[in-house]
Amino acid sequence: MKFGTKAIHAGVHPDPTTGAIMTPIYQTSTYVQRSPGDHKGYEYSRTHNPTRTQLQDALAALDNGTHGLCFASGMAAIDCMVKLLEPGDEVVATNDLYGGSYRIFTRIFAKYGIKFHFVPMHDKEAVRAACNERTKLIWAETPTNPLLHIIDIKAMAEVAKESGALLVVDNTFATPYLQTPLELGADVVMYSLTKYMGGHSDVVMGALVMKDAELAERLAYIQNASGGTPGPQDCFLILRGLKTLHVRMQRHCENGRAVAEYLKQHPKVGQVYWPGFESHPNHQVARQQMRDFGGMISFVLKTDKIEDAVAVLEKFELFSLAESLGGVESLSGHPATMTHASIPAEERRKAGLSDSLIRLSVGIEDAEDLIADLAQAIG
Repeated sequence: MKFGTKAIHAGVHPDPTTGAIMTPIYQTSTYVQRSPGDHKGYEYSRTHNPTRTQLQDALAALDNGTHGLCFASGMAAIDCMVKLLEPGDEVVATNDLYGGSYRIFTRIFAKYGIKFHFVPMHDKEAVRAACNERTKLIWAETPTNPLLHIIDIKAMAEVAKESGALLVVDNTFATPYLQTPLELGADVVMYSLTKYMGGHSDVVMGALVMKDAELAERLAYIQNASGGTPGPQDCFLILRGLKTLHVRMQRHCENGRAVAEYLKQHPKVGQVYWPGFESHPNHQVARQQMRDFGGMISFVLKTDKIEDAVAVLEKFELFSLAESLGGVESLSGHPATMTHASIPAEERRKAGLSDSLIRLSVGIEDAEDLIADLAQAIG
């Protein structure tokens, strides 16, 4: 079954009672039992909910996995994953990653005796050198946020196997439309479903997808015990978003290419970060493991002054200045003061994140209008 067909049909089925083609919103907290412990597979909605079940099945199908677990946010999904670990365990993570991931690693879990190493993960040997007998988790983002590095998933899977660690890939920027990490050796795929998977900036949710049944059982136990689960209305919205994921992602990629090419030739723009350029240091890896290059772009002005970047951000008319990404509308952001403010400035600079960097989430508007907005804002 091709991806577009799966996006619409896989994991979901008409309501058996009414024949409703859309999955109903099972707005209930509990379920009647015939006798104690004798129920129809549902007893309490923190544990299971029929709307959430269909969403989890759909997500598993799109990533060619077997088990999906949904959470109230992407951060709740990360929280669940790290709760597999014990004091003394170690994690190797990319040094260019979402600020919220860095924050939960260093400010929440580090105080419980878990050690985190942040390395340039496009360097396989740097990752290998950071691993030891206590390494239990390798955490990759690809493309990375916000510098759009591409991490070789097969290479990371090889290092993880050598170390006896699990490989988790944050696939939020790519979605299963552009790459399927489980097929490249990852153990778990993590998503902020808030972004491209929902696609309409109207819901917050996260997910984990995997193939291993025993691992899925362990994570489902934490999901239920910790309680960071989403409500049925939110699950319905993500299910709706998935049905157009393929057509939206195609347009995001087309517009992303047009915007990246425009920025590259603009006389006031310095470096443009987009993996579709042949000059991108990880371009060949991107070509091998991705089906296209996405709609996320970061750039700096030639002046590399934060006040000049802020002036551009304030002039945008179509690129709304806002947190998040992946919606149908184009968004702009300033990572140093927004999405990555929780990472210390020294660490940001070591990773190559300039204080004047602007991040764009290119939407599905007409590309000509987006380029016109860039032209008037940059000048």
